[in-house]
Amino acid sequence: MASGVKPRVKVPKKAAAGDSITIKTLISHKMESGQRKDKEGNAIPRSIINRFTCDFNGENVVDVTMEPAISTNPYFEFEATVPEAGEFKFTWYDDDGSVYEETKAIAIG
Repeated sequence: MASGVKPRVKVPKKAAAGDSITIKTLISHKMESGQRKDKEGNAIPRSIINRFTCDFNGENVVDVTMEPAISTNPYFEFEATVPEAGEFKFTWYDDDGSVYEETKAIAIG
């Protein structure tokens, strides 16, 4: 597991049924491509977030595959329609097998 990895998510607490909302996500991650070398000349192992998903009440909303050229601390902003109250589940997958998750509930009101 990479050190210092911290997912952050911003989802409105409430929305009207059928509303389109803006979701913002950021994960603190160094995103090492595997191309660079350390001070001794050894290759620094690749360590990137290679996939990001967002589900709402178990149904997929977003599924993104990332490549080594992705920037450090990847940020995603996207729209989602909220048909009912429920929970968003955000998942980031790391090359080293680590999985980082965050959940946010939204109410209808």
